[in-house]
Amino acid sequence: MSSESMPLSTKDQIEIGFLLYPEVTQLDATGPAEVLGAMANARVHMLWKERVPVRAEVGFELLPTTAFADCPDLDVICVPGGAGLFALMDDAEVLDFLRRQGAQASYVTSVCTGALLLGAAGLLRGYRSACHWAFREQLAQYGAEVVAERVVRDRNRMSGGGVTAGIDFALTLVAEICGAEQAQIIQLGLEYDPAPPFDSGSPERATPEAVATIRSLFRPERYARANATP
Repeated sequence: MSSESMPLSTKDQIEIGFLLYPEVTQLDATGPAEVLGAMANARVHMLWKERVPVRAEVGFELLPTTAFADCPDLDVICVPGGAGLFALMDDAEVLDFLRRQGAQASYVTSVCTGALLLGAAGLLRGYRSACHWAFREQLAQYGAEVVAERVVRDRNRMSGGGVTAGIDFALTLVAEICGAEQAQIIQLGLEYDPAPPFDSGSPERATPEAVATIRSLFRPERYARANATP
């Protein structure tokens, strides 16, 4: 890892990259980007094959800031989830980019189903990882040890569970890079003080009807291409 020779907190600039792609879940990327980008020496790259707008899962467009070919060596690479991810599972350009950046980055990270794409790139074999609860069995097919926790750290791999866990993951990473005090300052600045109106944020606490509905909506086979294999 590059941080072995120079702690990231002492670098003039920490290069952080989030993969964008058509049908990405925007909060998987923009939530952690808001947190990590608040570090004083952070530079955030929103990455795609070229700098053209990509349509997020909910319908609006996001503009990548950096094309793959122009991307510097990243200190942190993050893969968000989204319905469009399954079209990339055998995309050689995307997988090669992740492998190249993952080989030298200090932190290789994911949010939600983004772990599946890291798995497809061979970057989670033998590592513990979180994932959205509805896709844990699929992630295990890539050789990851799937952990039912909101944030999981294994060596230089760090992952958040479903969508909103990306903010927790990012605060955890800020604490590791800059210390807990800086992470708490960022949390306060964002007024991140969760108080959900319902206790339905996990399959263990949600109603059986809600769990069944989400399982039906999030069936992996609804998204995966017929020729996609681990």
